Amino acid sequence: MDTSKFDIADYLDSKEMIAEYLNTVLEEGDNADVINAIGHVAKAIGMTKIAEETGLSRPSLYKALSEGAKPQFSTVMKVLKAIGGQLQVNPVSN
Repeated sequence: MDTSKFDIADYLDSKEMIAEYLNTVLEEGDNADVINAIGHVAKAIGMTKIAEETGLSRPSLYKALSEGAKPQFSTVMKVLKAIGGQLQVNPVSN
C-alpha cells in the first residue's frame, strides 16, 4: 500500500479551518510553531498570491516562513494580513 506524506496545508481549505488551526497553534505552540503554522497557511493559499499581496518575493517568503526562521515582526504582520488574519489580544483568566 502506498502512503503519502501528511501535509496540513491540504486541509486548510476554509477561513474557519485556517483560523482554528492558527488559534490552536497560538495557544499551544511556541514562536517556531507559530511561524511554521503561518507558513502552512501561506502554502495552502498559495505563495504566489501571498507574495503579490505582501510585496515580498516568493523566495523571501519561503525563507522567512521556513523551519528555524526568525522573520521580522513586520513580515509576519504582512503575511497575516494577506492570509486574512489579524492578531487580537484577549484577557487571560488566571
